Amino acid sequence: MGDERVGSEQGESEPPGTRGAPVGRRVFLGTLGLGALGVLAAPMLQRGVEAFLGGAADIDPTGLTGLLPNGGGFRYYSVTTSVPHKDAGTYRLTVDGLVDRPAAYTLADLKALPQTRMVRDVQCVTGWRVPETPFEGVRLSHLLDAAGVRASAGAVRFTCFDGAYSESLTLEQARRDDVLVALRMRDEDIGHSHGGPVRLYVAPMYFYKSAKWLSGITVTEDVRPGYWEERGYDIDAWVGRSNGRDDEPTT
Repeated sequence: MGDERVGSEQGESEPPGTRGAPVGRRVFLGTLGLGALGVLAAPMLQRGVEAFLGGAADIDPTGLTGLLPNGGGFRYYSVTTSVPHKDAGTYRLTVDGLVDRPAAYTLADLKALPQTRMVRDVQCVTGWRVPETPFEGVRLSHLLDAAGVRASAGAVRFTCFDGAYSESLTLEQARRDDVLVALRMRDEDIGHSHGGPVRLYVAPMYFYKSAKWLSGITVTEDVRPGYWEERGYDIDAWVGRSNGRDDEPTT
């Protein structure tokens, strides 16, 4: 789903020719100016620039905002031209598939569960990196244990309410302590442009594995390639050990 509009995660680098109509010239030039400001601005301005780019990305189906400088922060990409907004009243996360106790969680349900906080670098497969980014949420293993995973299970598939994005992990990977169903990022509730209100966070892997706008967790027998794996990215996306890259690990 870099993060933002699908962020690096969801949208890392999209093949040419898959987006909608070009963004207006005035919007693009205005965004370009603020993107350049993000490079020069003091750190306290960085989040404001990122917020502007996230908003601009919502009206930019071309993905051009993902190419703008952003002062070492997140980039904005998308695999769809629009994404519905969810809030505490409309959000649901389903857990189903090869489980004994399928469930549907509201945002309040997830917030009531034990929370884990971790601070790691975020590494995009396209090359940019955001150091020491806090994430907080429920360990995925907690939801799997609550659902009662069956003996025939070997993988977990993730779907998103943008209607297009998907990801998968092996069951062993999904049970790692550093894989979260994340509700907070950078000590704030996760906003829409960052994949909120709930997203996946897979700390040791490239950010495209950390699917935004998470809506479904389905336990399966085998790994099913996700959106970007179907387009050539590695399924086992360990930072520095996949996709032909040698980045420093994020854990």
